[in-house]
Amino acid sequence: MSLDRAQLVDELELLRATVAWKCSQLTEEQAHWPGELMTAAGILWHLALAENTLHDVVVTGQPERWAERLEAGRDAAFEVGLDLPIEEVRSAYRDNVEACREALADRSWDDPVGFAGDRLVTVGAAVEYLVRETSRHLVLLRGLIGE
Repeated sequence: MSLDRAQLVDELELLRATVAWKCSQLTEEQAHWPGELMTAAGILWHLALAENTLHDVVVTGQPERWAERLEAGRDAAFEVGLDLPIEEVRSAYRDNVEACREALADRSWDDPVGFAGDRLVTVGAAVEYLVRETSRHLVLLRGLIGE
């Protein structure tokens, strides 16, 4: 993806808004259907963690808040959403998006940051990853909720 900063931010904001809108009216039953790993609540929780990781780890250099939980395996990011009320999951997503949005506003797109362990990438490359991650999971959300 070779978009400039404004295009990339616009794409990310559109994806974020679409995810939030798709999940805004879900009932508890809809959010946790079919009751297995891949639920709307699980996907939204996973996206909240992706936003959190971009903010905490990549942009501000803080330790991963969910590292211990995620050591259980790559599906752990989805599992938490199975047990939480959908409003709590929606709130976590909103809060993490806002924190990430604020942190990115002050960063140069060319700043090197740590990503996936010891690997260094630019802030822009990390945002591109978040765009792809959000886009992939939006497709899954649409499949689950039939839209």
